[in-house]
Amino acid sequence: MEILLKPFILVYHLVDKFFRLPQKILTYAYSGVLAVLDKISLNKEKKEEEIPDILEEVPNEIKGLRPKKKNLEKDPTLLPYRYTIRLANGKKVNSTFEGHSENEVREFLENEGYEVLKVSQRKKYDIDLTTGGKFKAKDLSFSLTQLSTYIKAGIPLVDAVRILEKQTTKPAQKKIYQKLVYELLKGESLSVAMEKQEKKFPKLLVNMIQTAELTGDLTTVLDDMADFYTSQEQTRKQMISAMTYPVVVLFLAIGVLIFMLIYLVPQFVQMFESQDAELPGITLFIIGASDFLKANYIWIILGVGLFVGVFAYLYKNIIAFRMNIQKILMHIPVFGNIIIYNEVSNFTKTFASLLNHGVFITDSMEILSKITNNEVYKQIIAKTLDNLGKGESISKAFKGEWAFPVVAYEMLVTGENTGQLGLMMEKVATHFQSLHKSLINQIKSLIEPMMIIALAVIVGVILLSIIVPMFDIYGKIQ
Repeated sequence: MEILLKPFILVYHLVDKFFRLPQKILTYAYSGVLAVLDKISLNKEKKEEEIPDILEEVPNEIKGLRPKKKNLEKDPTLLPYRYTIRLANGKKVNSTFEGHSENEVREFLENEGYEVLKVSQRKKYDIDLTTGGKFKAKDLSFSLTQLSTYIKAGIPLVDAVRILEKQTTKPAQKKIYQKLVYELLKGESLSVAMEKQEKKFPKLLVNMIQTAELTGDLTTVLDDMADFYTSQEQTRKQMISAMTYPVVVLFLAIGVLIFMLIYLVPQFVQMFESQDAELPGITLFIIGASDFLKANYIWIILGVGLFVGVFAYLYKNIIAFRMNIQKILMHIPVFGNIIIYNEVSNFTKTFASLLNHGVFITDSMEILSKITNNEVYKQIIAKTLDNLGKGESISKAFKGEWAFPVVAYEMLVTGENTGQLGLMMEKVATHFQSLHKSLINQIKSLIEPMMIIALAVIVGVILLSIIVPMFDIYGKIQ
């Protein structure tokens, strides 16, 4: 009876220890979280107060004449509607749209060439499942190229966007194009129409198109941005290609290890006990690991899930935590250089594109701070804005920064001194893009044999722990 009750007693003690955590630890943890959140809130308020002061101090010749931004708050008179239409091929489509009235939505859809079957205001419980559709780099690359081609062919902008809406097969993106057409027909510019789409389009693209509208060179900007997002997509594919094999091998190794510890090792343990074999230290260690995994696998899964969830939450919401993790990753030998090269390449390429299309330096820095997810570079950009407010050079903020390589810094200084900052930044972007690609290929060729060796060592140790006691059994039989 005692043997049968032993597992239940063990589980009871584990549950008891898990739920009866010391009250002091919980109190300290709660206080620490509140302190961090208060600090973040104060920093945010301070930052919001400081930014206008900084911009006021920027000399007029640096700020230039900035276009006034329209009020882009959501129109409160827009109401949600659900409609059913029939396409030219006879297929029925059910989707949603926002308009001022049912007749307006019906008229809009009819003007778009659809046979409108039904339009009705959405109920509160009517959930729209196509609210996503944020454009990725590969989508933007193709769409911008197409849009530029249509405009060059003499097709009006509204009709060009209509063509994009007709040819897309993704319902969420089709809805975004419909909203663009709706805003353009109301007389809004393309940049304003994009900015109203709830962050579906990148901030960089919206600002570049806004600048192009002021200069009257929309097609050139569309082509340049298409090349920019094509380059981004290529870099992303390189990273995925480099990490796919190691990740697959890692999961394979974990799966093999769990299978051997949970299923294979216990089979041999019974044989060793029946033959009274002498077990070496490596075998005892593997048996202990197997027993621990079988007895606590639920807690291990919960622990790993809890750790991943807490880590993801802190990384997403706590700036200080995210920055420290990014600093740690950027200081890892070899792998850290991949992050730095990629960030410097994206930063300089985007900066060059903004400068070459006439975006003012302060506006460029503000855009760069919004499109990067790396807090280290956001901090450098904030310092740059502060320096610009004091009338100092851009390069001063980058001097001595470990995250900004010396080569890039010297090219930045040269660009400032020669008045060719955009050109120099293009050269820096090309250089570090090449270094990034080369480093990824090197790591890819190096990590594959390392993962195979690691997998062989793991399996080999387990097999060795099984084979060694079998020699002792064989010796007793002889």
